[in-house]
Amino acid sequence: MTNKDFDKPEDGDEVLGEEGSDATASDPESQEDELTIDDILGAAQNDDAAVADAPAEEHDLLLDLKRLQAEYANYRRRTEDQREVEIERAKGAVAKGLLPVLDDLDRAEKHGDLVEGSALTAIAEKLRAVVARLGVETYGAAGETFDPQQHEAIFQAPTPGTETPTILEVVEVGYRLGAIELRPAKVVVAVPADPSTGSGTD
Repeated sequence: MTNKDFDKPEDGDEVLGEEGSDATASDPESQEDELTIDDILGAAQNDDAAVADAPAEEHDLLLDLKRLQAEYANYRRRTEDQREVEIERAKGAVAKGLLPVLDDLDRAEKHGDLVEGSALTAIAEKLRAVVARLGVETYGAAGETFDPQQHEAIFQAPTPGTETPTILEVVEVGYRLGAIELRPAKVVVAVPADPSTGSGTD
């Protein structure tokens, strides 16, 4: 029996050098540590996790920063809401100042003073257009059902055949700006007549 030299490989034996072993086997821990930029950017992390993972000396600072961010967000929301309220209030103040002028134009129109093509008619159209752009709307018309929440009854007229209180005549048109009532409509109300006396109900 001959002694076999184990230091020298025979033909057909696979030789694994240092480079070969490195190529075929790798350290699992080294693979886990190798993170790409996509892995880092794709990792979901909320604010609470960021605070929890922060070093102890930065923990309180991050909490203060989160509190300031929340307070600022609330401040911006309150400011925006207040801004909308102030805009509506300013529009309402302007519109209320124009209501007497609109009333005069309505009376002039009823008396036939607003002749088509006249200077006064042109002014009336421009003024009404400005009021419409502010968002002001009129309400209250003869034939509508009387609503005490929207209409102000200045007189009740017992009317035969009337079953429910109905607007008989509009003395002063009502105006509203969005949900804000600038002025209630002043109306004459037709009420059911009392068959026995011919007078209206109380």
